[in-house]
Amino acid sequence: MKLLKAAERLVWTAGIVCLATWGGLRWLGAVGASQDLARFAAAGQSGPSADRPDMSMWSAVRVKGWEESLVRAAPAPLAVLRIPRINLEVAVLPGTDDWTLNRGVGHIEDTANPEAATGNIGIAGHRDGFFRGLKDIVPGDMLDVQTRGGTTRYRIERTWIVQPEDISVLDPTPARSVTLVTCYPFYFIGSAPQRFIVRAVAEGTRESSERR
Repeated sequence: MKLLKAAERLVWTAGIVCLATWGGLRWLGAVGASQDLARFAAAGQSGPSADRPDMSMWSAVRVKGWEESLVRAAPAPLAVLRIPRINLEVAVLPGTDDWTLNRGVGHIEDTANPEAATGNIGIAGHRDGFFRGLKDIVPGDMLDVQTRGGTTRYRIERTWIVQPEDISVLDPTPARSVTLVTCYPFYFIGSAPQRFIVRAVAEGTRESSERR
């Protein structure tokens, strides 16, 4: 009888520990997302208001990847990307490795810095994560890039599809612009064979015709 009671107490204890662990991970998820932008807010800017990103269209793999990314702190964001049409508000982190693109979206190396006054800012994201909503983007939609220096509004001029080796989409542009890059098709099973490109230019400017 004593052995049975001891086993029962052990089972209850294990259950409580598991529940506490699950709750702790959920709490870390909410806190981790807000902390990514707390660093940005500490520099005098306001970051995303939601503690946890909207994952309603995400794949299960990407949701798991985001949760696993919370085991370590993210670097200070370079900017905040907001696209009202698709309800996107996300930190732009330096780099495009898989961990970075699970945690947020990534600034593409050797493209213009988000704080630059001119040039082409390249930003990459996962098609089944933060950038899933790009499938619904149309020319004329607006996006904002907020940095420590302020917020710049961009108008989306076009979207198109390229092969992975076509990196000309990241070439410098005469107009202040943003190029969003993700894999395509959005719901392709396996490694997607193409890239979906979104080009936006700062309000009051227009992309030159020879680049169309």
